[in-house]
Amino acid sequence: MARPRKRKRVCREPNINTFGPYLENTDIVIDNLIGMSVEEFETIRLIDYEDFTQEECAEAMGVGRSTVQRLYETARGKLADCIVNGKTLKIEGGDYRLCSELEELERCNRCYKNRHRRGRGI
Repeated sequence: MARPRKRKRVCREPNINTFGPYLENTDIVIDNLIGMSVEEFETIRLIDYEDFTQEECAEAMGVGRSTVQRLYETARGKLADCIVNGKTLKIEGGDYRLCSELEELERCNRCYKNRHRRGRGI
């Protein structure tokens, strides 16, 4: 029997979930659509935007460092594919739990203290 997937802890979903090149025709071509999970987005947000280490990111998401490393590598590959090949990125889905939906003891320290920008205040 397969091991059940562990749900990752995510502080928030993205405000905007679709990114891509500016085109006169606004129809998204399915062949040029890259899907990114919310957990991959959260990993990019924590490591690249919040300047977390992989260990700090793993602790915040409630998973192991190797899981964060795998999520980070796949997310970076998807971002590169979008930028280099002019594809559209859509962030949705995954196996996660929002901190706001968790019990207080399960929330990450930043959410528990209502802080979302480490070292930069609220």
